[in-house]
Amino acid sequence: MTTLRAFIAIELPDWLRDRLAQLQDELEVEGPPGVMRWVRPEGIHLTLKFLGEVPTAQLPDIQVRLARAAATVAPFTFRAERLGCFPDTRRPNNVWVGVHEPTGALQRLQQAIEAQIGPLGYPPESRPFRPHLTLGRASRHARPADLRQFGELIARKPLTPLGTVEVNGVSLMKSDLRPDGAIYTRLAYVPLSRSE
Repeated sequence: MTTLRAFIAIELPDWLRDRLAQLQDELEVEGPPGVMRWVRPEGIHLTLKFLGEVPTAQLPDIQVRLARAAATVAPFTFRAERLGCFPDTRRPNNVWVGVHEPTGALQRLQQAIEAQIGPLGYPPESRPFRPHLTLGRASRHARPADLRQFGELIARKPLTPLGTVEVNGVSLMKSDLRPDGAIYTRLAYVPLSRSE
């Protein structure tokens, strides 16, 4: 059985990726050296559902169900703002920019995707949905003291909101893991289509 590694995401416009790249450069200069492995700016996206290894024969079913989920939500916007870390700034394993969407449309879209994709064998996440744009992940060789210092930088660094993104659809993405970082390729794009 042929499989590929896949996920469902909102792709970002180039202007936002450029701003996120500038932010990565700032953090690289201001933080301790070598603490973070930075995500390629062209690979930054808003993940809605990680699928993992997917049989290629199942891709048409996933696309049909993704279209059903997308039909329940009208196009919306979100703001990219706020810096943060998972699990927290004392142990920054992952640094991100937060996503603010006050109407609940993003949450509804993510829940609709979970409801549609779940029956195909992809159970819902056990953790609550916390929308974010991952900038980097802690290096395996990072010293605890350097990680703490980086977390303190994140806690005190002000971030002007980076801008408002229009969301008109969602993408089914393929992930190819490579030694120098993952390469993401769009397999399908499904427009949001509910009329208000």
